[in-house]
Formats: sequence, structure tokens, C-alpha cells
Amino acid sequence: MSELEFNDCLIANADYLKPFAFKLTKDNEKAKDLLQETMYRALVYKDKFNAGTNLKAWVYTIMRNIFINDYRKNSRYKILYDGSDNQFLLNDKQQQSSGVAEASIAAKDIWTKINKLPEIFRHPFVMFYEGYKYDEIATMLTVPLGTIKSRIHFCRKMLKEQLTRNNVDAVYPS
Repeated sequence: MSELEFNDCLIANADYLKPFAFKLTKDNEKAKDLLQETMYRALVYKDKFNAGTNLKAWVYTIMRNIFINDYRKNSRYKILYDGSDNQFLLNDKQQQSSGVAEASIAAKDIWTKINKLPEIFRHPFVMFYEGYKYDEIATMLTVPLGTIKSRIHFCRKMLKEQLTRNNVDAVYPS
């Protein structure tokens, strides 16, 4: 399919995408933005389209995926609208600052428990917590991948037992 044919087919399908975008967003302006982003990505990734397949379905899939990704990204941040004349946007995370002290104490307690675990389990677990992938940890520690996965699993299990035991002891002191 030539570039000109692709562009013509894409423009022809744009009219079918508008109602779908509105159905997803339930807002005319957001639907326009979604349609524009979909058309842009379809043009950018036109080399990924397989000629002879359904272009309309391909573009619908792009639109749906963009909508889902944006929804997930926006759901992480709960924005509250103030109904006053000033029209301020309030970030919900600011209202959750009351539990920061308790969370800090809990985090210190967890790290104390982690540091009490045997080194053979603790070191891979901490590396995994810091963002390393299983295969990276296995390479750095020159240990088989399955062993690393097992050690991290057992470390989680021991940590869970210790934390559960401490919560029971705090509720029902002996």
C-alpha cells in the first residue's frame, strides 16, 4: 500500500472514529483530542500496518489503547474541582499528608526486619526492590536465575511472616 493510499484510507475512516472517540470520552473536546492523537500515531506508525488487513480495526485499536493508557495515567492522580469562584484544582495527594509520620515509622520497621534477614536472601531482595530485574541480579551475583527467583520469593515469605507476627504481638501482647 502506498503512502498516498494509506493516507486516503485513514482520512476515509476518520468519520467513523469520531463517534467512537465520543463514546469513550463522553466529552466533545476530549474526543477531538483523542481523534487527533489517534490520527497522529497512525501516521507515525504506518510502517507497522500490514497491507491487506483491516485498517479500520487497526485504527480503532490504536484509539482504544490511547484512551486506556490515558485513563490509567489520569487515575493515578485524583483531581478535585473546587466549586468556588476561584476555580482551583486541588490535588488529592496533598490531603493525604496526615499519615506520613505513621508511614515513615512503618517503613523503618520494615527495613529493620529486612536487615535482620539472612544475607543470602536479603541481598537479592534489596537489589530487586531497587529496580533490578531478575536476570540482572543473577548476572551480577553470578547465581542461576531460578535461584534468584527462589531467594526473593523466600525473602518475601519470611518478611511477611515477621511483619504478621509483629502485628499479632502488638494486638495480643504476651
